[in-house]
Amino acid sequence: MYPKTNAFIQQLIEDNLLPGASFGFIKDGKQREYYEGLSATVPEKEPLRENSIYDIASLTKVVLTTTMILQLWQEGKLAIDDKVRQYLPTFSAQAVTIRHLLTHTSGLEGYIPNRNSLSAKELKQAILHLPVGKGFGEEVRYTDTGFILLGFIIEEIEQDTLANLFAARVSRPLDLKDTSYHPIDLQKCVPTEVDQKRGLIRGAVHDPKAYILGDHCGSAGLFSTLTDCLTFSQMMLNKGKFNGKRILNETTVLSLLTDWTPTGKLNRSLGWDSKKNGIKNYLFHTGFTGTFILLDVKEKEAFVFLSNRVHPTNDNKSEYLSQRDLLINCYLAEREAMNK
Repeated sequence: MYPKTNAFIQQLIEDNLLPGASFGFIKDGKQREYYEGLSATVPEKEPLRENSIYDIASLTKVVLTTTMILQLWQEGKLAIDDKVRQYLPTFSAQAVTIRHLLTHTSGLEGYIPNRNSLSAKELKQAILHLPVGKGFGEEVRYTDTGFILLGFIIEEIEQDTLANLFAARVSRPLDLKDTSYHPIDLQKCVPTEVDQKRGLIRGAVHDPKAYILGDHCGSAGLFSTLTDCLTFSQMMLNKGKFNGKRILNETTVLSLLTDWTPTGKLNRSLGWDSKKNGIKNYLFHTGFTGTFILLDVKEKEAFVFLSNRVHPTNDNKSEYLSQRDLLINCYLAEREAMNK
């Protein structure tokens, strides 16, 4: 399935842009999984195995946080245009709404002095008091702090940790066996960066804020496998239902195919990026560690890509991003040709 796309990924591995990749496709009701390259290159080379566990980084934003925000919206426990202060009274930005956070149009400035030396309590207070800068409501400025705040809102409404709520609301109903904040088998985890202070990061989250906030972080922190990510994607393609379990309402999933930004012209949905290819509209999201999910809900097709491109160092970011975009274009072109 998709031999040109597969060959493109093989070339990325041969060019040492990433150690290896676990990737899969959903098409015509069929699912195919591929595992290519290595899991690790240092301290020694390790082969990549089926169902290796990845730090999926910002895919946490859509798999966990967006999904549960949408559930609470369906249940009438929040509204998209509610002010954040309705749930977090000490939040300093009075005009910012849940819509702003979900569409990255809040204008929140993300800089926090001495961030990595703060405790979880101190970091939470710093995030609650971030100032609003330029572009409020009028431009997309991608930031993790908005989704951290959404995580705080979920916990405030449900009075439990994100880790526990995700298990109850999403992972157990979908039988996601290896998706959580705390992977049990560290040897199944592909490592990320070799950090100056932390050493080789393996089975612990790479993202600095998520590392501090732990089970309370809505922007990053989840670990998962290709199989589990494909199962989640299958649920989205089935408009919120999988194996008889309904996670989201059909109308909720279909509503994601529209622009939810305040101006209606910025190509962001609720949580998801809205990626256009001609007249087609896809749901798309990426993760810093080298991951992405691309969904065509109407045609029920998906491309899921997991890698640890930050291993052993994160000095390939710009080249990886340009090649990632070319990879997606390769897939879309090959898919278009096959569907003619």
